[in-house]
Amino acid sequence: MAENTIAERVRDTIYRASLCLDEGRWEEWLALCDEEFYYAIRAFSPEINVDMTYLDGKRPELVTLTEMLPKHNSDHSPLARHTVVYTVDVDEDSGTASAVSSFTVLKTELDGINSHVLAGESNVFLVGKYRDRFSITSGQPLFLERIVQLDTRRLDKGSHWPI
Repeated sequence: MAENTIAERVRDTIYRASLCLDEGRWEEWLALCDEEFYYAIRAFSPEINVDMTYLDGKRPELVTLTEMLPKHNSDHSPLARHTVVYTVDVDEDSGTASAVSSFTVLKTELDGINSHVLAGESNVFLVGKYRDRFSITSGQPLFLERIVQLDTRRLDKGSHWPI
């Protein structure tokens, strides 16, 4: 069996991250991230012609955020990401890679919150792209940066977790 290429390992890391995020396995998700990891969630607003920033921080801030999540009053409706990796570019000389992925996040309601949303109903929650950069150490890609560029601009209350 042929050894996985770095590009295949990058794709695998992106998909593993999606599973960890879906299942709230924050420590495992952070283990896929470099110590210098930077993370941001943004959405472009055509009304004001700028990127709005919903979340911005480095790995230490994300560790604190994810440790606090169980203490927050959050919507615990399950999320399911459908992630498709479009491109992976590897720069072996610098030991880095970059990737662009599209994602759709579906949310299945635990409780019917009004007459328009019923318990057990699944709806599109978010749509956007991941713009990732990786460090490659000993052939293993680790997230160096993830910019979540949302097409969706309206986020529900209790949605303060990494996307």
